[in-house]
Amino acid sequence: MQVSHSKEIANFHIVGINYKKTDAAIRGLFAINPTQYQQLLARAKSDELNDLFVLSTCNRTEVYGFASHPDQLIELLSKETIGERSHLDEIAYIKSGEEAIRHLYQVGTGLDSQILGDYEIIGQIRSAAKFAKSHNSLGGFLERLVNSVSQVSKLIKTETGLSKGTVSVAFATVRMIEKICPDIKHKKIVLVGVGKIGRNTCKNMIEYLGVKEITLINRTLQVAADFAEENGLRYAPYEQLSEELAKADVILVASNAPHPTVLPAHFTTSAPKVVIDLSIPFNVDPAVKELPHVTMVNVDELSKVQDETLQNRLGEVPKALSIIEEHMEEFLYWHKMRKHAVVLKAVKDKLQEIHTREILQQKNGDHYNLEDIELVSSRIIQKMINLMAGKVRKEAEKSDQYIAMINDIFETGVNQD
Repeated sequence: MQVSHSKEIANFHIVGINYKKTDAAIRGLFAINPTQYQQLLARAKSDELNDLFVLSTCNRTEVYGFASHPDQLIELLSKETIGERSHLDEIAYIKSGEEAIRHLYQVGTGLDSQILGDYEIIGQIRSAAKFAKSHNSLGGFLERLVNSVSQVSKLIKTETGLSKGTVSVAFATVRMIEKICPDIKHKKIVLVGVGKIGRNTCKNMIEYLGVKEITLINRTLQVAADFAEENGLRYAPYEQLSEELAKADVILVASNAPHPTVLPAHFTTSAPKVVIDLSIPFNVDPAVKELPHVTMVNVDELSKVQDETLQNRLGEVPKALSIIEEHMEEFLYWHKMRKHAVVLKAVKDKLQEIHTREILQQKNGDHYNLEDIELVSSRIIQKMINLMAGKVRKEAEKSDQYIAMINDIFETGVNQD
């Protein structure tokens, strides 16, 4: 399907789903992993959609980009995920133009997060945009917008109290472990998946809980080995997953597999275990939750962790919104001036063309002197006037507007009343 669209703000859309209308299981149906992301960008290019990126986290999957109609972005998402298109049509939200731009600012600053003030989301946005750029799918508009959102996120974090308290999934995990396992320092912990969320959760446990009895397991062994060396932890090859899970008291799963990798068969003993699934889609089989000796928690349940700083952070929202509006206005002004710059360059090129043609015509003579140069200059000026006059005559209904604009641009001082 070939499509065409201009880069007007009205053609900038965001389509997606998030925690507000869907639970973690449904979000898993429309989650995008790196392979799917690459395929989606390739499909987008074949449809002439070449300025977009996809944000897929535990709380949301969203496509931001230019299209003649947002349905094209919904189609892209449905083609690369395992969920049904009809289901996506029912639950997806669509925002366009300035509303879509404002939404990205609010997502990037944690105002739209399941945990208010989530400061990890901006890193995920930057990573998503970087991935799209590496595949030549991020244009100047979106790159500038993501940079602006990143700056605003940093500003809100330093100038407001929005990010003070339990403001990330990784930190909420620590709070949940504190509640379930007050003697966590004496427990054996296994972390499956050493991606960004896994690393952040691990660092928080070390810093806030003082635990060091953590074994890292990752499909790429070197990733686990490097992180283990940096933090004085133990690691094990993925092939020993069953053995390590059997020995663990607390299991954190932050892997990125398309299907569950932690199964009921891994829990053959009756030893009590706490399992926390930070993955979307779930990487722990839902049947594990039915085992009597297993306490299981997923990302939606983590967002309900009691947070005594929430009321204080809610009071910071108006200040954060004000900062967003100020910087969004600056971004929109940049976009407007960018369009004008294109027109002004075209005008300059046109004038240069007239100038070059007249100079060459004069040089074709035997010789030229000062009087000839003055003659050439007069001809150039007259041709510019002829261009404007011709347009005014052709567009009779708009002639007054054109003359008023020319009068204003050149500041002639002529009173037209």
